[in-house]
Amino acid sequence: MLGTYYIVRIPEPSAEERREVASGFGFEAMAISMPSGYEKKEVRPVNKAYRDIQGWISSVGAGIAMNDIDGDGLANDLCITDPRTDQVVVTPAPNREGEPYAPFVLDPDPLPVTETMAPMGCVPGDFNDDGVTDLLVYYWGRTPILYLATERRPAEGGALTAESFEAVELLPSKGGPRYSGPLWHSNAAAVADFDGDGRPDIFIGNYFPESPVLDTTRDGGVTMNHSLSRARNGGGGEFFLWTEDGYVKSEAALPEELSNGWVLAAAAADLDGDHLPELFLGHDFGTSSLLHNRSEPGRLRFEEVTSPRDGTVPKSKLLGSTSFKGMGVDFVDLDGNGTFDFLVSNITTSFGIQESNHAFMNTAADREEARERFLDGDAPFVDRSTALRLAWAGWGWDIKAADLDNDGVPEVAQAVGFVRGKTNRWPQLQELAATNDALTANPMWWPNVELGDDIAGNQPLRLFARSDGGRFVNIADELGMDSPIPTRGVATGDTTGDGRLDMAVARQWGDPVFYRNTTESPGEFLLLKLCNESGGAAVGAEARVTLPDGTERLVHVDGGSGHSGKRSTEVHVGLGHDVGNTVPVHLTWRDQEGEVREERLRLSPGRHTIELGSEAREK
Repeated sequence: MLGTYYIVRIPEPSAEERREVASGFGFEAMAISMPSGYEKKEVRPVNKAYRDIQGWISSVGAGIAMNDIDGDGLANDLCITDPRTDQVVVTPAPNREGEPYAPFVLDPDPLPVTETMAPMGCVPGDFNDDGVTDLLVYYWGRTPILYLATERRPAEGGALTAESFEAVELLPSKGGPRYSGPLWHSNAAAVADFDGDGRPDIFIGNYFPESPVLDTTRDGGVTMNHSLSRARNGGGGEFFLWTEDGYVKSEAALPEELSNGWVLAAAAADLDGDHLPELFLGHDFGTSSLLHNRSEPGRLRFEEVTSPRDGTVPKSKLLGSTSFKGMGVDFVDLDGNGTFDFLVSNITTSFGIQESNHAFMNTAADREEARERFLDGDAPFVDRSTALRLAWAGWGWDIKAADLDNDGVPEVAQAVGFVRGKTNRWPQLQELAATNDALTANPMWWPNVELGDDIAGNQPLRLFARSDGGRFVNIADELGMDSPIPTRGVATGDTTGDGRLDMAVARQWGDPVFYRNTTESPGEFLLLKLCNESGGAAVGAEARVTLPDGTERLVHVDGGSGHSGKRSTEVHVGLGHDVGNTVPVHLTWRDQEGEVREERLRLSPGRHTIELGSEAREK
């Protein structure tokens, strides 16, 4: 038995290697200011049928986004969903210079509400094409709400307040003091120009099917997943297309066999160079999928693409076949060859549930080859997570790649941990993992997970950085990021304008935390604020930057990928230390008329604001 342990144990880097890699980074943990006067819960009130798994149902809802919300030109504002109060909070980053505004709660009034709704995440963006940052909030127990900015601040000399936003339904429903519309349970959102008309559309991913999950007066009318590996009785997803008169719910666009997944994560990026973003759906309990975008303006169409079977790769490592629990996703050019790879966060706990994270590397020679293979239904991606040492982290959630020391190579931050308590429930959970699928849909057959129970509750945030050998090493402990509190959302952005990306983390049933980047000798950087002619973020616009060593980094304006963490919409590339006066930058985008444009520039290191219309114009 001892010999078997040494054979199957996960390889760990030495303490010396961790210290050496960590020596190039520095972070200071800072408290985030939150409104006072709100009673804080420790667990969610739930449907009586869920009372024995109340802790499980209470395991999501902490979300965080970082962006320029107040219009001062810096991504120094945070939008936080807090399950302890079920409030959506807008607050300044704690390292913000000057006189900050007071944190405040977004008010859904005059829209109807109930006590059975709870916010799950917040996505900043310009949703009415006026050049001012609005906020999209998605919920359990109702459809999403758009909080539209009513005026520009602080350019007019005033502070950002709750009155700076007006609540508007994304999906119009019946009026009245109490909400009576569809009972969506949304856990993911992705904003991208899915139909190629030059305007950002919205995807909302739902977890539970429509049901009274948080209604404490009901006993039943709810379900769990009917499989732990191929569940297809969940809430699925809905698309909303941009129109001049507001967003309109699209006709069904997902392939039928994927339309009822248990969605925890979603991300969009153009993988084949046609400026129609592909969509990855992270489904809990298996069936996570990559969808090739074949849409036209006003008409959405997606087709699943899968990895070919060759007998040498385990089924669970193949796109379209994995049975793992897809919890988070992020597109990133991980190997510097000018094409997008992507990371998927799953459950990985030794002697608990040992699945694997994924690092799907793009094997196509170029994007033209990728498109040809997509049209044949083939996904040119191979999982390299084991070789890169990204396969194992814990009970994973959000995952984000970002170059935190500006050396030209991205780091990877991953939120982990499930339910924190004192009573170990791993044995019962392992019994569930072996349960017949015919039983799992009924909550009665699930092991008790109540307040005070623990499953992976002491797992700290992970931060992976590359060693000289090319593999990733977790350096969170060495940097003081090892608080044993379950985390959910990760957001990154440059809050001070110095080119060093800061990081904010949402914790489930704990205070959110802000990590100020104090790296002493970072490389130079290129930070691009790519905006459309209206002034909003040009979601989906791409920059291909050639680094001094000849490698390329492909980055794009991310409209909101992952689980519950949303990065700034500014584009950031680390350039390293040996940089000349300028670097080559190839910009491609769709203008607001839907035409694909491109321009090649040489830009000096530092910050640039570029308006993308019929041409690229620096402002």
